[in-house]
Amino acid sequence: MSALADRVAPRAGGLIESLDARTRLLGALALVIVIVSLQTFPARIAALALAALLVNASPLPWRDVLRRLAHVEGFMIALLVLLPFTAGGPALAQFGPLSVSARGLERAFAIVLTVNASALVTLALLAELEPVRIGRALAAMRAPQRLVHLLLFLVRYLPTLREELTRQREAMRARAFRPALSRHAWRSFGNLVGMLLVRSIERAERVEEGMRCRAFSGRFPLRAMKPMGGADARFTALAAIVALALLALDRLP
Repeated sequence: MSALADRVAPRAGGLIESLDARTRLLGALALVIVIVSLQTFPARIAALALAALLVNASPLPWRDVLRRLAHVEGFMIALLVLLPFTAGGPALAQFGPLSVSARGLERAFAIVLTVNASALVTLALLAELEPVRIGRALAAMRAPQRLVHLLLFLVRYLPTLREELTRQREAMRARAFRPALSRHAWRSFGNLVGMLLVRSIERAERVEEGMRCRAFSGRFPLRAMKPMGGADARFTALAAIVALALLALDRLP
């Protein structure tokens, strides 16, 4: 399963679940581009509300969505704390040598709204898609073969790299290594990253040799995808209407 959908108990049914993977990929890309291009707060707030409705129509439970958003909100909190004090413009308040900038506060809230709306749209449309389905959809859309191969290899060998990293860290702990802000600790972390890269290259060479021995022709034998249905057409039309409405709201005086 996808890393986004790990440990998820999905809800049954829903329009999103019945969509073709190509429709979900293109819809997520188009909606995120529209959301990122918005310039006014009413349009950004409307985009966040519509993204929440999209999540509600997806099989992904809200508790899992909020758990994933918690990782993003850590960066957003840091942004809200730091940006108002570092951006220029008129000061709203003064705290000793530090001043809260109105422009910085506005930019921080704008980024928070944009990031959260984009994250919700991405989670709603892509969280339940398996990586292999994404690879098949990309191949069906004539995406570069190297991109498809990279995605499929990443899905296949990411657990292997994680196991190798776990073994390396256990070996460091067996030698009484303790993380610290010291030169020795940073040198040890550098050696850890270097050894992980060396082991990854060695494994990649063995995998390539095995594939050549099996007459790999440069293309994975992916099954052909079914034609898109009526649900895909309805969702495409609805997404286009929503995108145009957001752009029109963004340009209102």
